[in-house]
Amino acid sequence: MIANSTNGSLVMAADGRRTVLRPKTLALLLLLLDRAGEVVSRETILDVVWPGLVVTDDSITQCVVELRKALGPADAGMLHTLPRRGYQLQAGIGKYRVLSKLGDGATSEVFLARDDFADRDVAIKRLRPAPESAGEGQVPEVSRHAGLFFAAEAALVGRLRHPNVVEILDAVEDGPAPYLVMEYVPGVTLRRFCRPDALLPLDQIVEIGFKCAMALGYCWRQGLIHRDIKPANVLALMDGPRVADVKITDFGSVLDLGTDRTQVLGVGSLAYMSPEQLDGADLDARADMYSLSAVLYHLIAGRPPFDAQQQTALIRQIQQGHASPLTGLRAGVSPALDALVRKGLARQRDQRFKDWDEYAQQLSSLVARGEIPRATEAEVLDSERFTLLRSLEFFNDFGDVALWEVVRRARWERHAPGHALYSKGGRNNTFHIIAEGVVEVWRDGRKIVTLAAGTSVGEMAYLAPDPELAVNSADVTVASSASLIS
Repeated sequence: MIANSTNGSLVMAADGRRTVLRPKTLALLLLLLDRAGEVVSRETILDVVWPGLVVTDDSITQCVVELRKALGPADAGMLHTLPRRGYQLQAGIGKYRVLSKLGDGATSEVFLARDDFADRDVAIKRLRPAPESAGEGQVPEVSRHAGLFFAAEAALVGRLRHPNVVEILDAVEDGPAPYLVMEYVPGVTLRRFCRPDALLPLDQIVEIGFKCAMALGYCWRQGLIHRDIKPANVLALMDGPRVADVKITDFGSVLDLGTDRTQVLGVGSLAYMSPEQLDGADLDARADMYSLSAVLYHLIAGRPPFDAQQQTALIRQIQQGHASPLTGLRAGVSPALDALVRKGLARQRDQRFKDWDEYAQQLSSLVARGEIPRATEAEVLDSERFTLLRSLEFFNDFGDVALWEVVRRARWERHAPGHALYSKGGRNNTFHIIAEGVVEVWRDGRKIVTLAAGTSVGEMAYLAPDPELAVNSADVTVASSASLIS
């Protein structure tokens, strides 16, 4: 169902039936929708629907009766009366049970919902219906574009599976209000960290850039250009004050190079748009590189690379200006970090990175070379682990997505020289891949072999088909400080 507050009507999405509600009943409905899944007390209803007036409970009851009638037999059960507590609208969108509203946009609204069949929370983005003010057979320009944006994302259902991309799970053409079902990410957007008083440590910003570069490289290999990379379209999963991970979202503006479907041109967010986007030129991956670099600049400096109150002035700056050096805007920014970000912001795309792998590798190199001050010296960043795994022969056949799974799911251990990994005769329920360092295998006091980075140890006993065979046949010790993956 869809409430339209401009004419006091309730649209039933199932059959398109339209019922005109009294103003107070509509106000009650909008309140319950805004707090879908919550119990709304009688006192709250009186304060919102009848502010400053003295009314009886019968007034609420009459509105509830009218509302249930308007909902019809199929949906009336969504409105619950909870004695001595209040009322609850257990709203649903298709098979999904709405828990709460997450936000509103110009053409859509986003809900947190529950997929009871899959036993998981999801985010649902539902388009608003076209305004009734449009003439018969006419579609307002904003609604037409919204429909194209919906189609662009709907075409990506099940297509994008990357740990740093929000997965689009389903798309449903539901009458006047089609909706997308997406992976729910319980986090915040990077907009929170663009303020000068809320900036992230530099090592976290570089880590965000690395993960976004890897994700956008994955999308580019699918023939996709996002075209609207900005802080609001990158979700951050938090671990206390630290950004633990990020996910790119909102592919409504995506340019799919492999489709003949009608696509909207000239889209994006001005402050982060590349010069070639503004010029209407043909685009490639380097347009998103510019946008990501503008986001990193904003996260580092607390302001975008170009800023002006007038749109024409901002366009002129992007097309003709030079961003101020980051070294003069924030302490701790090395010349190498400044040069990397400004390379991504080059007006001529030929002067940017040749591909996403180069962009990600240069970000990772900043960490490896100690060009970035570390918030926690002992912490090993995901980018370091990924780059290390990529260098090991054991993982040569792993794609980026599979390698990220190893980064996230594997247990990483560090051991000093002399540490005993296995003892002869002991039973073995683990095996290790040597990431760094040297391990020695001894049998009866004699060294059998020396194992270095990229090799595995303990796998024979671990994979033994018979438990009786899962016994170590040698002693295995650490010869030089070793990092192991298991």
